[in-house]
Amino acid sequence: QVRLVESGGGLVQPGGSLRLTCAASGSRFSFAAMGWYRQAPGKERELVARISSSDNTDYAESVKGRFTVSGDNANKGVYLQMNSLKPEDTATYYCQAESKVGTEYWGRGTQVTVSS
Repeated sequence: QVRLVESGGGLVQPGGSLRLTCAASGSRFSFAAMGWYRQAPGKERELVARISSSDNTDYAESVKGRFTVSGDNANKGVYLQMNSLKPEDTATYYCQAESKVGTEYWGRGTQVTVSS
């Protein structure tokens, strides 16, 4: 059974940085892509950043230039370096993985709060 566990969230002041980590276990095969989504109260879940097995990346326009997504070569995890954080980045951040046949897996989320 595939399991995704996020860590690294917390409270940070505007302009600060956080690094999120997602550890994957239980998959016998490598994922086609892994990434991060977020959901703020009262809003829909949205893509933040994702990286494919061939290292192609996609970012939401609102985080380009501030966030960097990366993955390990063994496809066992994905990371999100978040710099220059803004209050509007406050949300629950979810790790997502997609298998090569399109099955999606989700973590339980980690809270990121940007506030002074």
